[in-house]
Amino acid sequence: MSASSTGVPTSYAAAPTRSIDADGVSYAYRELGPKGGVPVVFFHHLGANLDNWDPRIIDPIAQEHHVVTFDNRGLGASTGAVPDSIEAMADDAATFIRALGFEEVDVFGFSLGGMVAQELIGKHPGLVRKLILAGTGPRGGKGIDNVARVTYLDVLRAALVRADPKEFLFFNRNAAGKQAARAFIARLQERTAGRDRPVRIRAFRTQLKAIRDWGRAEPADLSAIRQPTLIANGDHDRMVPSNLSMDLHRRIAGSELVMYEDSGHGGIFQFHGQFVPAAVGFLKS
Repeated sequence: MSASSTGVPTSYAAAPTRSIDADGVSYAYRELGPKGGVPVVFFHHLGANLDNWDPRIIDPIAQEHHVVTFDNRGLGASTGAVPDSIEAMADDAATFIRALGFEEVDVFGFSLGGMVAQELIGKHPGLVRKLILAGTGPRGGKGIDNVARVTYLDVLRAALVRADPKEFLFFNRNAAGKQAARAFIARLQERTAGRDRPVRIRAFRTQLKAIRDWGRAEPADLSAIRQPTLIANGDHDRMVPSNLSMDLHRRIAGSELVMYEDSGHGGIFQFHGQFVPAAVGFLKS
């Protein structure tokens, strides 16, 4: 069932797309779950829009938490131009969060979203209570500036076989990885009405440049992150090397780390059945 008798959506596939205006930008977003308490705001990955969140992660978290997903400036149905730096993306995220009237949120950042989340804490530390970082790494992390090369290569590989690039970028190309990839892509199609606008090529390239510059920047001082932090990844991440998740864990005091064997950048999607209880438990603790 996708909606309750009161019309309130009970699944991400049925959540309506809303918009809110702030600082000259109309931000598209969806929300799900009980309101009240500290909401969980999801920051999505490179080239993603609202339709790219796995409902097997969103729906169970939203059973007990107010979940908000959004398109940052220039992405999907949000207006404006994509910023050319991670720092500016973090400022826009703060603008969106405050426009909704939130004074404190938990942040779930995947891949590029995890980079934006780290900068959000650096620039707006009072906004974030707890942090989940998945498939990401720190500013100045070795290998982050190679994301563009890996991305373009896998986009080409996927095009040759008419597949979704995420099948190559997020999952290992063994039997288990291919099966998980097909299941993940199918889940992203569960929403059949009111789908988001595709991300434009120019926006995608601007994001890649921002990631490259962030990877080449002066390494971050992660001791400034004092919020409780859960870090997750697959142990064979080709996009954002898995060792960077371990580096985050070593450098963020008191952080928790979960690594999923024989999986890649999308390890949390391949092992959503294991990851969701860990995430829910972390948010409750």
